[in-house]
Amino acid sequence: MTSTSRYTDRSAAHRKLRREVPSAAAVLADEQDFQAMSRYRTFPFDDHRSYLRQMEHLLRTLASQGVLTTVSLFDPAAYEKYCTDLALDPDRTDSRSRYTAEVARTGATLTYQGEPLSRLLPLLVEEAGRQATWDHASAVLARAGDCPECGDDLAHAAFARATLAVQQLLASLGSGSHHLVCSVAAGEPPLLAVLHATAEEGTRLQLDESDTLVFCTVLAAGLALRTPGGIVSRTTTGPADHDTTGAPAHDTVRGWSLHEAWPRALSAAEVFTAYCTDAETGEPIPPEHGVDYAPGLPLTPPPDPHHHD
Repeated sequence: MTSTSRYTDRSAAHRKLRREVPSAAAVLADEQDFQAMSRYRTFPFDDHRSYLRQMEHLLRTLASQGVLTTVSLFDPAAYEKYCTDLALDPDRTDSRSRYTAEVARTGATLTYQGEPLSRLLPLLVEEAGRQATWDHASAVLARAGDCPECGDDLAHAAFARATLAVQQLLASLGSGSHHLVCSVAAGEPPLLAVLHATAEEGTRLQLDESDTLVFCTVLAAGLALRTPGGIVSRTTTGPADHDTTGAPAHDTVRGWSLHEAWPRALSAAEVFTAYCTDAETGEPIPPEHGVDYAPGLPLTPPPDPHHHD
């Protein structure tokens, strides 16, 4: 075998092996984060748009070579803390590489599939927010500890109650497109989770498993700690829900407050007041046209073995 043939074989083997080794990329999603990194001498970019174009070109090149790449967000503040904790110089390329690998292992990631970064980054920001909320809610829930009377795990019991409450709530809301928000006053910032669900007659309820997990965890944190919180649902029904009448879509808003480790249905007046009041100023907000402010639907609580008079 000639040296040229051996070189060709090694090159082909190298390309095949490269496809077996995944890659990771951490992206500075917005201008503010980009400017924070620009203060480092070894950071080789001076324009955010150009940086994003070059990053997208790199990702596309790797994808064209059959390389699987996971993409995460590069957080300059978290990077600085990471370098401080490990006594690394943040103004080094290998420090940035180590941080990227760490975020790919522990942070929110998405697999690059050839889409433009303008489409991928909003999804990545959403995924990062979802994971941050879940981490926060899980930490809050873990603080519930054990029942002082019976020794049961309060977090486990609260999650079971939260799951039951969400199942009942979705079943009670019936058909339509449902947008649910659960907020719990547990630390700063308050916990906030969003869940979208679509239900049509004769079909299976459609919802995202990750969003459902986060929503139930946030609700469970509120139930376990018996802290102030609530749920608001906004249900949209369109022409399809009115058979052939052609009636326009309209929204119905309902609400529940957390009381005695269970969502308590609010009256229509309470829902109207809560939805039509500015949370920061306390000033009234005009009601939306085409929106009905309806009472929350009663949900049946299971026995609470951890409530002691």
